[in-house]
Amino acid sequence: MDKKLFAQLVESMNQIGEITRGERQPSRVFKIDPVRVKEIRATTGLSQENFARVINVQLSTLRNWEQGRRNPTGPARALLTAIRNDPKHVLKALAQ
Repeated sequence: MDKKLFAQLVESMNQIGEITRGERQPSRVFKIDPVRVKEIRATTGLSQENFARVINVQLSTLRNWEQGRRNPTGPARALLTAIRNDPKHVLKALAQ
């Protein structure tokens, strides 16, 4: 390995240690906005039971998402994002 590259790697490891111990602020922070299922469902005006049926998930799964015990992933997350962005048209498409 190139000595310069190795030195950069060692410096990065030292910096992450400092950040972890609170001795240094990170240069940037990535914040991921979790899907807020309950808020999305509220915009549709549907009950938990009806919303779960429309998006084709078990009622217990929807409740777990809304209570923060589980997080939607993959296609479910994409569908919830689509509903959040355009509930009227997405729900219409799902009803067909």
